[in-house]
This record gives sequence, structure tokens and C-alpha cells, in this order.
Amino acid sequence: QVQLVESGGGLVQAGGSLRLSCAASGSIFSSNAMGWYRPAPGKQRELVAGITSGGSRNYADSVKGRFTISRDNAVNTVLLQMNSLKPEDTAVYYCKMTQWGIGTRRDYWGQGTQVTVSS
Repeated sequence: QVQLVESGGGLVQAGGSLRLSCAASGSIFSSNAMGWYRPAPGKQRELVAGITSGGSRNYADSVKGRFTISRDNAVNTVLLQMNSLKPEDTAVYYCKMTQWGIGTRRDYWGQGTQVTVSS
């Protein structure tokens, strides 16, 4: 089992910055990916930014150039630096870890952290 604990959400004015943190604990495999998701119209959750254990990153088009994802594998933590925030970034942000074993894949979710951007 894996537990994910998120922190760093809050209220910020448009144009401001926030940094989200997600710490993973438990049975961590070396082959994994971590990311941040938020609800989207017509979808349960959309990927905001993701990063693999090897350091490959991908971003939603709406956040490219504004958000940066990074991770520290030594402490199983992923960070999301959010700059130039817009009101449309307001959402609950969820951390997710996907792990791959031999013939298996498992997804784990955090409980979410609220980000509110005022105009």
C-alpha cells in the first residue's frame, strides 16, 4: 500500500504563486510515475502535470510555461510550482502515484488540496 499526503494549497490572487507538495510513503516501487490532477468539465480529473521516476515530464497545455513539476526520489516527494496563477486554475488538486510491478499496475490517490485563485 501507498499513502499520499498533499500540502501547500491555499488562496492567492491572480498572478500569484503557490507550491504544492505530495509525499509518498509505504511500499514504493522503483518504477512509478507521480502527477497532479484536477477536475475538468466532462471528465473526472485531468492531468495537470506528471513526472516519471526517470524524470520525464508532461504538462497540460493550459499550464505549460506557468507550472513546473519536480520530484525528489530520495524522499518520494513530488512538487508542483504554480506561477502566474489564473482564476481558472481554481480547483481541488489531487496527487496520484502509479506503480508498475511484474504484470501489475496500481494507482493511488491523495485526498486533495484546495487551490483558490481570486481575480
